[in-house]
Amino acid sequence: MTLAVPEELHKIMRKHREMKWSEIARQALWMQARKLEMMDKILSKSKLKEEDALDIGRKVNKGIARRHAL
Repeated sequence: MTLAVPEELHKIMRKHREMKWSEIARQALWMQARKLEMMDKILSKSKLKEEDALDIGRKVNKGIARRHAL
């Protein structure tokens, strides 16, 4: 796998060649994959429809907006 990284990050990585960047990337990918698997497992048991989830999200966003407007 090839990853594109911003130049600023690439400079830091070159400066610290002692780090095993591929292992760090592998661990980060595994962590994200595990989160997705957990989410899939939780959602597979949910009876919530997508439109319901979007409606809840809109209500949460409005509540947050009101709280920060004060």
